[in-house]
Order: sequence, then structure tokens, then C-alpha cells
Amino acid sequence: MKYLIFDAGPLINFSMNGLLPMLEKLKKEFKGQFIITKEVKREIIDVPLGIKKYELEALRLQDAFNKKIIQHADLTEKEIDELRLIRDRLMQVANNTFKTKKGYLHLIDKGESAALALSILMKKKFKENIPLVVDERTTRMLVENPDNLKKYFERKFNAQINVNKKNYQEFAEFKIIRSTELAYVIWKKNLLEIKDSRALEAMVYALKFHGCSITDGEIEEMKRLVR
Repeated sequence: MKYLIFDAGPLINFSMNGLLPMLEKLKKEFKGQFIITKEVKREIIDVPLGIKKYELEALRLQDAFNKKIIQHADLTEKEIDELRLIRDRLMQVANNTFKTKKGYLHLIDKGESAALALSILMKKKFKENIPLVVDERTTRMLVENPDNLKKYFERKFNAQINVNKKNYQEFAEFKIIRSTELAYVIWKKNLLEIKDSRALEAMVYALKFHGCSITDGEIEEMKRLVR
């Protein structure tokens, strides 16, 4: 069985852009499971269902959950307890990595930490890396290039950032995929209902403007790949 672990951001992004039907088609092509943690379900469904501003997106995602387009990982009670321990440790380590004069920078919350923890647990269980679908810049840079994350924070806060580099190793083995990369796969597999040649660029920019961290240069490179 193949798996993709989803953080909250990409699912919210797909819902807001009306792309959940494409996610369903992609899952059929993937022939595996799109899995989430209880923390992510709470963030994308349970809480926003009680907020009128976000209720429509939450209802769409609840429908996807009911149809098992996205679903909880099949974990034992012991594994759930282990996941929580890993989640809390990762959150503690991440949030004690970058420090300004005012204190440590808060990088990740329970949702991101739980998704990362699930990846660790699944790797232990199936002896292979399970990719995570994450749009949020901080989490992705922490995994892929923490030194660049340090530079980003120094520019953002115009301040020197002290780093506990031994913490980098905790996040070095994760594999990250963005919603825009899933959009590219959807386009390449001809799953998008709109056949206009501009649709890929439109879809990727829509995901970018709703929270996916991707540069215009990366989008141009993606467009070149499909020409």
C-alpha cells in the first residue's frame, strides 16, 4: 500500500480552489491512501464547521473525509500514544532551534508536528519514507534547507538569529511535496476538467495565492516542463 500524508494547508487550499474533485481523481491514479492525523482533521473540519466564514470549505472536506478520499491512518492505540510523544518532541525541538534576543521563534504547531510524527511512525512500520504534502514555508524550509530559513528570518526580523544546528538532524529525513506539485501531476495525467492550455498556470497561481509557498521562477520552470 502506498501513502501520502497531508498537512492541513494543502487540503484547505484544494477546497478553497474547487480542486477536491481533482484530488479524488488523483487518489484513484495513486492507488493508495491519502492520510491525515486527528490534529489535521480538527483543523480542517471539526473547528471550521462551527465558523460561518469557513463552513463551506469544511463541509467540502468533511464530504471528502466521509468518502475516504482522505482518511485517518490505521493506527493501534499504542501507535497513537507513540505518535503523540513524537509529535510533542518534534514541536519542542523545532520551537527551540532559532533564537533572537527576544527569545526562541515559534515554528510549528500540533498539526504540522503530528503530520511529521506520522511520517516517522509510518517509516518505522513500513521501512520506507512516506512523503508529506505541506505548503507552509517554515515547515518545508526547516526540512529542506534550514540554513536558508535562518537567512529568511534574519531578513524578516532584521536581526541576528542564533541557531541550535544539532536540531537540524531531527528534520533531515522527511520528504516534502507541495500542493502545486500535485497540481502539476494532475495536469500531466490529464485529470483536470478544463483543457485550456492556461489552466496549469492558473491552477498553480491560485494555490500560490491561497498559501502555497512557491516562487514565480519555480512556476515558470513548471510551465517549461509541460511544453
